[in-house]
Amino acid sequence: MSLLLDTIARHVVLTAEEQQCVLDLLETRRYKAKTQLQQTGMVCSESYFVNSGILRSFTYDDHAHERVLNFAGPGWWMADLYSLYSGLPGILNIDVIAYAEVHVLSKANQELMYREIPKMERFFRILVENALVAQQQRMLDNMMLSAEQRYDKFCAKFPGLIANVPQKLIASYIGVTPEFFSKMKAARLRGGIS
Repeated sequence: MSLLLDTIARHVVLTAEEQQCVLDLLETRRYKAKTQLQQTGMVCSESYFVNSGILRSFTYDDHAHERVLNFAGPGWWMADLYSLYSGLPGILNIDVIAYAEVHVLSKANQELMYREIPKMERFFRILVENALVAQQQRMLDNMMLSAEQRYDKFCAKFPGLIANVPQKLIASYIGVTPEFFSKMKAARLRGGIS
């Protein structure tokens, strides 16, 4: 749980009693790869803090192709925020890419946490603001950057995931086909660029 507490400490300072209260409101779960945590159409009632492993969020386009929205490795949170905060059916799927240990925070316990530890409301506000900024930047990147530049940004954002995420999922995240991605990487290797 120290990774979780270290992550929280980057934004708010909790007393030992408040830290224990946070821990008491979480449930630790372990999941095998390919476990589905959230499906489109389900109301999202919990968020996941990744202690180890990798999660991804994705949706399907009109041609039933997967479109990866995000990845979460150790130290990251993941949820279908639209559904979690609106209470409406979700628009995302969330699954486990690599065996994961996650700390699960139910929506009800999150609300209780806000009442018991008001600093945690500030913590989650900062996370949501950061997520909004990141999504805005990603939309701009998709409009303005080449596939190679988007891959470079992916590598900078997720350096620990590159070797552990299937190449077709990285291709989906940067918005190219797996075939184009393979050709792009091969050309980069020939040109001496990794």
